[in-house]
Amino acid sequence: MDIHRQQDLESTLSRIAAALERIAPAPTRAPDLSTADCFVFEPPMTLRPVPQVSRVPISLLTGIDRARDILLTNTRRFAEGLPANNALLWGARGMGKSSLVKAVHAEVNATVPEARLKLIEIHREDIDHLPALMGFLRESPYRIVLFCDDLSFDHDDTSYKSLKAVLDGGVEGRPRNVVFYATSNRRHLLPRSMMENEQSTAISPGEAVEEKVSLSDRFGLWIGFHACSQDEYLAMVEGYLAAYAVPHDAQDARRAALEWYTTRGSRSGRVAWQFVQDYAAERGHRID
Repeated sequence: MDIHRQQDLESTLSRIAAALERIAPAPTRAPDLSTADCFVFEPPMTLRPVPQVSRVPISLLTGIDRARDILLTNTRRFAEGLPANNALLWGARGMGKSSLVKAVHAEVNATVPEARLKLIEIHREDIDHLPALMGFLRESPYRIVLFCDDLSFDHDDTSYKSLKAVLDGGVEGRPRNVVFYATSNRRHLLPRSMMENEQSTAISPGEAVEEKVSLSDRFGLWIGFHACSQDEYLAMVEGYLAAYAVPHDAQDARRAALEWYTTRGSRSGRVAWQFVQDYAAERGHRID
């Protein structure tokens, strides 16, 4: 190759390299967690601050005392730098699983002097980004509760394998400054039909089931939520009415609350809150 052709080739390669640099994405900066206490993860690597979190005071969460005490103790230990477990809050709909996570975060920050606890919510559809997010959070000076609401996996969904590796496996393991809390209506996060299908097609059916169930095993705490009794439901209603100073007659409110849940066909903390909103609105009372 003569000198001119070599120079032309080097010039072409230089232009190609420069063009690639221009179109390459900018290096992702580690998220700044000093701007707020709560964030929502947005792919590829953005943490959007939440200035005002939608949460219920922990004192108003009625009928879930044992679940509250377990999660509060685990979170307080984590905030104090002690070992803590990932937690799966599973069970009945509307019984305060996600509300408890947010309330516990606020309570720990308010009562543990040295707590620098951040809450980051990641949506179910963004679970595939967990490994990269964990890598960024590993170097953060803050302790972080990573939270996924309504977590479950359906057919042909393989992202559960990424979750398994991030929570407890892999070379690096879970960062010491991150704990993962998830809520789900399913104890094992996977539909029964999916587990049965893998069992029927596996070389070793027993191992297929164990593979699926082992996803839940990554959570050191399984905290169950069950449908509330009528007395617990009425206590929730009374607690909300009193907390938000809704003018009411006790007997009238009780009668109306019973009628409300009867028409809904279920009792839960969510149903109690929906009733209180309607009851307050009928009386022209604002709930702030």
